[in-house]
This record gives sequence, C-alpha cells and structure tokens, in this order.
Amino acid sequence: MTLRSFFLLLATSTSLLAADPLEFQVGAFTFTRPDTWKWIVPSSTMRKAQLQVPGTNQEKAEVTFFHFGPGQGGGIKANIDRWFGQFQGGPTSQNEVNEGRTRIYYVQAAGTFQSGMPGGPTTPLENYALLGAILADEQSGDVFVKMTGPKAVVESASLLFPQMIAQAAGTRGGPGVVPPGNQ
Repeated sequence: MTLRSFFLLLATSTSLLAADPLEFQVGAFTFTRPDTWKWIVPSSTMRKAQLQVPGTNQEKAEVTFFHFGPGQGGGIKANIDRWFGQFQGGPTSQNEVNEGRTRIYYVQAAGTFQSGMPGGPTTPLENYALLGAILADEQSGDVFVKMTGPKAVVESASLLFPQMIAQAAGTRGGPGVVPPGNQ
C-alpha cells in the first residue's frame, strides 16, 4: 500500500465515523449516543442534533436537541408547558435534579401527540409518549432534549435517556470549551 493510499483510506474512514458520531456537542455539553440509537442528519436547522431510537414493527422514536444561546429558546417553564400542551388525554409529570453543577428538568407525557410545528397544522398520533430534559446553563444557554414516539418505544428507552442526559451534564464546560478527550 502506498503512503498516498494509506492517507486516503484514513481520511475516508475518519469522515465516515464523523457522519455517525457516538459523541457530539450541543451547547456546553457533550452527549454520548447509546450504541443502539442511530445518528440522523437533523431535519431542521433549529435542531443541533437528532437521533432515532429503534423499536419493533418498524416503529421508532425521535430524539431532538436544541440550543439557541444564552437567554434564548423561550425559557424552561415555557418549553415544559409547550411540550405538555402537545399531549392530550394522558398523564404528565416533571421533576428537577442537580447533576454536578447542572440543574436538569425532566418531563414525561403520554397520550395523543399533536405532531407538527408550533402554530402550524398538527397530526394527532395516538398512544405516543414524551421523555424530555432541559439542561440549564445561564452562561451558554439551556439545552433542550426531547424524545417523542410510540409509547412502547419511548418506554423501552426510559433508562438510557436519563443516563445520556446525566452523563452530558457532567461534561459541562464554558462557551467554546472542548471537554477533555475531544481535543
């Protein structure tokens, strides 16, 4: 193998790995994608990252990550209220925890999900669920993570989701700070 071929192979394999990252940064946090979840190219420029959680019978849940910067994104309460407003006919719950120096707001909802853009037309999807988390960060801006999908798929991810969030909370750095190991 020539030296040129070696570098071409190395560059190709590096770009393929970057296209499906296990670790990715949103705001000041570095998230580690669970092995069974698939990296998806974000379907909107508002989304900083997007994952797909596989289920059975072709069902899947979607995990979206948003970061708008300091003081942007509508605030914690407004987002929780909006997320809950997208679900009808089922229970909702929320709790707050501290993970290191990061306050995390976890939310859950189930019922009929009104899928669609805020203020636009919606499609009712029955027997859906939501797992959400907001990682509070006044300096760099809050990070909003939302999983929606068929209830069985979301429930199957109910242990991995908070593990991913708690792990990311421990990586919190300042704006532009690259966590150790990612340099």
